[in-house]
Amino acid sequence: MPNRLAQATSPYLLQHADNPVDWWPWQTEAFEEARRRDVPVFLSVGYSACHWCHVLAHESFEDDDIAAYMNEHFVSVKVDREERPDVDAVYMEAVQAATGQGGWPMSVWMTPDGEPFYFGTYFPPDARHGMPSFRQVLEGVHNAWTSRRDEVGEVAGKITRDLAARKLSTGDAGTPTEETQALALLQLTRDIDPASGWFKGDTKFPPSMVIEFLLRHHARAGSVAALEMAEGLCGAMARSSLYDQVGGGFHRYVLTPRAGGPLVPHFEKMLYDNALLCRVYAHLWRSTRSELARRVALETADFMVRELRTNEGGFASALDADSDDGTGRHVEGAYYVWTPEQLREVLGDSDAELAAQYFGVTEEGTFEEGASVLQLPQHEGAFDADRIASVRERLLAARAARPAPGRDDKVVAAWNGLAIAALAETGAYFERPDLVEAAVCAADLLVRLHLDEAARIARTSKDGRVGANAGVLEDYADVAEGFLALASVTGEGVWLEFAGFLLDHVLARFVDEESGALYDTAADAERLIRRPQDPTDNAAPSGWTAAANALLSYAAQTGAEPHRAAAERALGVVKALGPRVPRFIGWGLAAAEARLDGPREIAVVGPALDDPATQTMHRTALLGTAPGAVVAVGTPDSDELPLLAGRSLVAGEPTAYVCRNFTCDAPTTDPERLRAALSG
Repeated sequence: MPNRLAQATSPYLLQHADNPVDWWPWQTEAFEEARRRDVPVFLSVGYSACHWCHVLAHESFEDDDIAAYMNEHFVSVKVDREERPDVDAVYMEAVQAATGQGGWPMSVWMTPDGEPFYFGTYFPPDARHGMPSFRQVLEGVHNAWTSRRDEVGEVAGKITRDLAARKLSTGDAGTPTEETQALALLQLTRDIDPASGWFKGDTKFPPSMVIEFLLRHHARAGSVAALEMAEGLCGAMARSSLYDQVGGGFHRYVLTPRAGGPLVPHFEKMLYDNALLCRVYAHLWRSTRSELARRVALETADFMVRELRTNEGGFASALDADSDDGTGRHVEGAYYVWTPEQLREVLGDSDAELAAQYFGVTEEGTFEEGASVLQLPQHEGAFDADRIASVRERLLAARAARPAPGRDDKVVAAWNGLAIAALAETGAYFERPDLVEAAVCAADLLVRLHLDEAARIARTSKDGRVGANAGVLEDYADVAEGFLALASVTGEGVWLEFAGFLLDHVLARFVDEESGALYDTAADAERLIRRPQDPTDNAAPSGWTAAANALLSYAAQTGAEPHRAAAERALGVVKALGPRVPRFIGWGLAAAEARLDGPREIAVVGPALDDPATQTMHRTALLGTAPGAVVAVGTPDSDELPLLAGRSLVAGEPTAYVCRNFTCDAPTTDPERLRAALSG
């Protein structure tokens, strides 16, 4: 019989709706029930594409005996971290403070008042490798609760007080300076492995936000080292198994095998990674005209539209790491790996030999059970590009017949905002109007479904049904970022207007008026044991730095001084953290580059938007590398965008106006002069 999760909109919660565990969603009634029964709350946090979340569920949550013990002694609450990033952040901070590490699945035991006292991540069904079994942990927590309640209460109270006392303050750091940015770059050069192009460390996540900083720093300061580092990172990612060499798009991360050999991916594909990386490779192409960057940007955009787009026009959160290997077993990476025999079945002997050499497929295998992950090893000699393209096309078609990984169809507002920005800009750069249209459709969905009458944004939706959870700071900031990109690409003022509504909420409900710091949840949001506040980037830009960047862009488009002042106050954290931990505040460093450059404001006016000469001037403006530049396009009599006010044609020709820091260049009708003015 389904439990209380059967009515959820989260695919992750729905995966647990038939568990024998009597799960509750995160709601007040669950804690009231724990208080009534005088039992602890067990909080389990994960997400649908999480491999070890599935393992724990199969081993323990689907076990009738373990479920019966949980139901008798606990109130069990299941949370999708993607729906409730605030809950996840607060208790993950507790887990990390107590254990020195964290991850998902996250397991937390707490009092009925939400105060945590015992923590962990994955627990095996049987004790092994020094880890207790899940049943042993449950029994230990129950015994402590019943026989040492005072001790449990003291621990829970101390942890909660310590968390509540934490408050991040940037003090009087001020806005980042030239020195801030130079010191951040210096620290990054110490962290890079010049031989491989990757940052040092065995686990390699895509450093999208750092690369955006490097590209902007190169454009503004002319740093050759910054550009070389960006090219090296992008090249290393695109050649490795992090990138899906057949279907496009990126996996979550790769691991360095201890015995050598190629990097091994963790195979889930997340919308946020692909949106950020699509935009990064498009920006790399804008700076270098690299053919590799062009191919990866377009293939990643096409992957998002082909495999993540929902029936409603938004973009799904993720593809699972696991899939059926054809024998009924769910195996990680089964959809993506190949054996030499599988290549021969699809390609024939000659092309299979070519593919094995090109993609690094070996008889022994580079992954598991004789299969290989596809990569692009460093080859000697040239390959026939048309033949390789044919091989890719046939492998993709054959792979489509395999059982596909599960898809989390949940539409997350923030991640869709990132996708809107990426698709709008990629479509404009490479003259792909279909990608711009996909961005517009996703933006339409967010406006129609996620925004209420007061322009408050809901975090998620699924199948056209909006979720109950309020948006957090990253939702407001990233969706505003997407709308601002759409305004620059389409010239439609409505997107700037909607961005303004969202950013007004940021100013009113997320900013600490005294310090200028930002909180991840609104002042009127559900009260947790701590109001989360984290300026550092994780897998996606932090809400804090995303808001700073969007506020700065909006101020450049509109001249809104409160928004610019808020952005500059928020950037104080970048001055404090950038030189010390640049890998974890790359988006803030990128925003600081825009602020140091102005950012530049470009108005393009022409006789009509469909006039070819106007379109050329507009695309030239969009392709400028000046950090964070904003673009407005329209006719001289247009009132769509504030930057167009008072702008007229020169000699009847399309004309561009470039301004920054209250100073404007002479208007130009020459695309080459405009290109030179925006080259950094």
